[in-house]
Amino acid sequence: MTASPVRDLSDVSTFGSYLRASEEPEIDLLNGRLKLRHLIVVVAIAEQGSVVRAAQHLRLAQPAVTRCLRELERILDVELFVRGPRGVSPTFYGEAFLEHARAALAELRRAGERITDLADGRLGTVRVGTLLAGSSQLLPRAIADLKRAHPGVTVVVSEATFDKQVLRLLAGELDLIVGRLTPLGGLGGLRQIRLYSEAMRLVARRDHPVRGRAGLGLGDLLDYPWILPLAQTALRQEVEQAFRAEDLDLPADVVECTSILTVRTLVRETDMIAVLPELIAAADGDLAPLAVPLEGIRRAVGVTVPQERSLTPAAGLLIGFLRERASALEPAAGGDQNRFSRARVSAESASARSRMTS
Repeated sequence: MTASPVRDLSDVSTFGSYLRASEEPEIDLLNGRLKLRHLIVVVAIAEQGSVVRAAQHLRLAQPAVTRCLRELERILDVELFVRGPRGVSPTFYGEAFLEHARAALAELRRAGERITDLADGRLGTVRVGTLLAGSSQLLPRAIADLKRAHPGVTVVVSEATFDKQVLRLLAGELDLIVGRLTPLGGLGGLRQIRLYSEAMRLVARRDHPVRGRAGLGLGDLLDYPWILPLAQTALRQEVEQAFRAEDLDLPADVVECTSILTVRTLVRETDMIAVLPELIAAADGDLAPLAVPLEGIRRAVGVTVPQERSLTPAAGLLIGFLRERASALEPAAGGDQNRFSRARVSAESASARSRMTS
C-alpha cells in the first residue's frame, strides 16, 4: 500500500509521517541472526574466488558454504557475489560488506592473541610482512633494538610481494608491512608512513667481466643473465621503462626473484646482474654497483598500516625503532610531510611504551 500524497507540506506532522513511511527500514545485524560463520564464509569466498575453493579451504561441504552464503544474503537482502567465467566476484554490496567483515575478524584474532599473550605472561606479538627494500638492514636492526629493550615481545616476520602482503594486512594477519611504499591505487583502509628513500642500482660481483669497460651503457649488459623483480611489481614496471627509454628490449636471459638471499648468492657466484636497493649493495663486500645509472628509479621505504585499526603496543614499539633506524639511514630527509610522519610515529611509539609499562 503506497503512502498518500502530501498536499500541504506546512503540516509538519503530516510531512514527517510521509517521510517515515517512505524510508527503508535499517538492517539490524545485532538481532542474533548474523553469526560468526557468515563472516568467515563470505571472506573465504572472496579470497578463494569460488564457493568450491572456499569450501575446500574451510574443510566444509560445498552445500554448507552455499547455504551459509544464502542465509547472509537474506539477512542483508542484497546479492553479495556475481558468478563469472572464472568463479565469483563481489558485487558493489559485497565489497562494502567484506570491508567490515575483514575488520571484525581481524579484531577477533587480535583479541585472541592478546588474551593468549596475557595468559602466558608475554608482552605481545607483532607480525611483520617484509618486502625486499628494508629487509636487509632497516628491519633486522629495528627488531634487534626492540628485543634488547623488550625481550618478552615476540616478532613474526614473513616475506612476500606487496600484493600478497596487503591482503594479509587487511585480513588482520599482519600488523604492518615494511618495505617499498607501493602506490595504493584503489585500496582503502590503509595509510603509509615514509621513513627514507634510496636509489636503485645495477649490481654485479666485484670481478664481473664487464667491469673496466669504458663507456659502459645499459645495452652493453644485455648479453649477461639478469635477475629482475617479479612482473607484477611496481619496480619491474620502472625497470622496463628504463629499457624502453633507451629503445632496448628486456634481457632474454632472466630470473625473476624477490628473495634477497637467493639474489645475493646468484650475483656473487655467477655473471648475473641484479637490480637492488643501494643499501643492500653497500652491505655486501662481494658485490658492487656498476657504472650504469638507473635514472629516476628511487624507492621510498616505509611502513604500511591499517587506517582504522589501532596498533598493538608491540607494533607501535617496533615502528618507533624503525623510525629511529631510518633517521640514521637518511639523516637529511626533510620536508613537512616527513616531519609530520616522524611526529606521528613518535607519538604512536610513546603511547605504545606507556601501555607496555603500565
